[in-house]
Amino acid sequence: MSVTIDRTASSRRVPSLPVRLCLTPAPGGLDGMWWPRSRALTRELPPLTAALGALWGRITGIAVNPDHWPVIPRWVSVAGRTVHVGWSTEEQDPHRLTLFSAGGRRAMLVIPPETSADAAARLMAGDGIDAPGREEAADRIDARSREEAWETDGGAGPPSSLPRPIGSTERSPAGRRR
Repeated sequence: MSVTIDRTASSRRVPSLPVRLCLTPAPGGLDGMWWPRSRALTRELPPLTAALGALWGRITGIAVNPDHWPVIPRWVSVAGRTVHVGWSTEEQDPHRLTLFSAGGRRAMLVIPPETSADAAARLMAGDGIDAPGREEAADRIDARSREEAWETDGGAGPPSSLPRPIGSTERSPAGRRR
């Protein structure tokens, strides 16, 4: 049996989709909201930092809470330079992303990528929802999406009882690598 590998497809760059942002300041110290397309930070953070860097100045660091991100890179590449990515379970809200630049720090509410377009539009528009209400809505969306994924995957026990893949960078509840 022969196998043909088409290397031309991998050498072509796929244009990135526009970043889904709302930069209206909100109560609770939010500078805006971000609706990523996936939970892959290595793919999602470069376009976000490029877009926000043009508005807020060069982004030098990002902090996330590991609760909703399966893999947290130590850095991401943005326009030929690196941006440090850090994490904290104690100082960082699970539904927020903090960006650091020479101009200070900015906080963004992260709308879960699994959120429907209608629900994300309502969250971004505010619709009379204060910052804690938005974070509670994001938490409900996250809980529902985890439960739906578990049900559709045919789970036979609690998700925590599943074996971890070898080489996993999954974090324990205390924020340490397992």
